[in-house]
Amino acid sequence: MTFSKRTLLAAATAFTMVLPAGWGMAQEQLDVVTTTGMIGDAAREVGGDMVNVRALMGPGVDPHAYRQTRSDIVGMANADLVLWHGLYLEAQMEDFLRELSEGGNVVAVAESLPRNLLIGHEDYDDKYDPHVWMNPNLWSRVVLNVRDALIEVQPESEAAFRANADAHLQELRELARYTTEVLSSVPAESRVLISAHDAFNYFGNAYGFEVMGIQGISTESEAGLQRIAEMVDTLVTRDIRAVFVESSVSDRNIRALIEGAAAEGHEVTIGGTLFSDAMGEAGTYKGTYLGMIDHNATVISRALGGEAPERGMSELLN
Repeated sequence: MTFSKRTLLAAATAFTMVLPAGWGMAQEQLDVVTTTGMIGDAAREVGGDMVNVRALMGPGVDPHAYRQTRSDIVGMANADLVLWHGLYLEAQMEDFLRELSEGGNVVAVAESLPRNLLIGHEDYDDKYDPHVWMNPNLWSRVVLNVRDALIEVQPESEAAFRANADAHLQELRELARYTTEVLSSVPAESRVLISAHDAFNYFGNAYGFEVMGIQGISTESEAGLQRIAEMVDTLVTRDIRAVFVESSVSDRNIRALIEGAAAEGHEVTIGGTLFSDAMGEAGTYKGTYLGMIDHNATVISRALGGEAPERGMSELLN
């Protein structure tokens, strides 16, 4: 007679309930693989000590261009749960992930977001801007989807998953309050965010900023000379003095933009490096979702004339 891993796990959990204090059996951790670091962070927050999480895409990795490696394939095939974003973020992995979902616990945690909350793609009727993590309130919905996916795989831990999710959602509400406060301090005429690609449209909608990316929604699109020239004209005519680079995208186009403006006698500086498609280094505050968004809001506010504490919401930035 054979038993599934899930059946054995449930039996072990039930057995610990009748043992005296101090005799409990350690519950086996769920092996969770995620594509992006942001989803990995949500899984750790919700799963706590009950999960072992591996994010495939680390700091500085561009999810639009990432292709699964052999070790990735093995890891995902053996995982208890695979969490990916969807909305065509993992463009090079999508076919593989959809095939994998036919035989295991594989969930696209942003795919089910209400379409009325998403930003459509200007070139495709059935594609949407995937960068929903730029709005903490929208990201909260993804956290709930992560919670539900964990409950589906390990229902006996539902109470703990729900409690952990509730605590994290409170942190996200505090984050949304802070970001709204510091970004609203930026003068109205200065609320223009220019970066390497269109990763900040949800940010713009949430905080009232005009957002311009040199490249499109995906970094796979190329920025032509005409696009650079058009944006140089925008910088000059609107007297925009700061632009931003991204940690996961080459700064080549931003440098070309600055040089083009300089040729027109207009000085533009780099306002800072923003986290767009990936978080900071693992084990650091910026390597968490809270730290990523705290950093972005603080840097943007200070660079564009707003008021924000140098070390951010939690005094943890450096």
